[in-house]
Amino acid sequence: MKLKKIGKVLLCILLALIVLPGGYLAYLFIDYRRLPDNQVIPVAEVRRTEPKSLTAGQPYRITSYNVGFGAYSDDYGFFMDGGTESRAFSKDAVYANLNGALQAVIDKTPDLMLFQEVDTDGTRSWHVDESALAVTQLDAAYRDGNLYYCFARNYDSPYLLYPFTQPHGANKSGIMTFSTFPMERALRRSLPIETGLTRFLDLDRCYSVSRIPVGEKELALYNLHLSAYTSDGTIATEQLRMLLEDMQREYEAGNWCIAGGDFNKDLLGDSSVYFGAADKSYTWAQPIPPETFDGVDIRLAAPFDEAAPVLSCRNADGPYHEGQYVLTVDGFFVSPNVAVAEANVIDTGFRYSDHNPVCMDFILQDG
Repeated sequence: MKLKKIGKVLLCILLALIVLPGGYLAYLFIDYRRLPDNQVIPVAEVRRTEPKSLTAGQPYRITSYNVGFGAYSDDYGFFMDGGTESRAFSKDAVYANLNGALQAVIDKTPDLMLFQEVDTDGTRSWHVDESALAVTQLDAAYRDGNLYYCFARNYDSPYLLYPFTQPHGANKSGIMTFSTFPMERALRRSLPIETGLTRFLDLDRCYSVSRIPVGEKELALYNLHLSAYTSDGTIATEQLRMLLEDMQREYEAGNWCIAGGDFNKDLLGDSSVYFGAADKSYTWAQPIPPETFDGVDIRLAAPFDEAAPVLSCRNADGPYHEGQYVLTVDGFFVSPNVAVAEANVIDTGFRYSDHNPVCMDFILQDG
């Protein structure tokens, strides 16, 4: 009788080991969904004074910063990069990192600001609404003028039950664009992604395009965060082609175009020349194939100061340390009618994110 009971218990355990993983996989497939393409994004504004216009022939500044959902302080390592952590250390850490990241951008007094990996509700970020925090801090910094902003949901992921000791969980995250000039409208564009199981790791992807009037024409301002955790990195190249073709159409229509964000590509071609040994096994560390630019006039403005080169990203396989794999993946694309005066990486020492912010000074040219 006793052996019979033990057999039943073992059978139940065996069934659980079969049913539970199967049920979880079914949940992932059922709950997984892509956000719709060509989704109109609401534009919000905090208006205190008469709006100022973006004009051709004047110098302006734009920044871009992947804030790493408020988790990546310089002592943080992420499990998908070889580290051990799956969430921010604490809710206080999220606030400290986000506040520090935002202040690093504010100190550069940009006219336009792009942010990536901004969580609105995430297990990994202790359910802090980081978009609201960004609005509050930037509104205070620009209290003598107006502020316009929009948020594009990058992904709304099902619950990732890994690592088992501290699951990454369910996360809603996106990209956020701020402007001191009126933004008339904005649109979310869905990017192509891989269709295999890697889509549960790389999640959904998009870019946003915000339109800022410049006389009778517009500046088409793109904010992007391309795929990282893919099988071979080619999907990010497909995403680039879609972006470049979109920008080309805008340019041919007579508009100005600027795209900024996290490209998850080695924008210097071979960052190891400047920053030490590279590990090209990472799919997000590949250079942009030259043929990607075939048929378009859009060009890359990689942030780089040859006299004092600063990298824009570290591999978060552990706390930031000497000899860690580093490269530049953050930067800008511009149309030929945008003159780039300077593009550089802002050195924060990775105190607030696994990325450093990047900055570009530019002029919209007439004609």
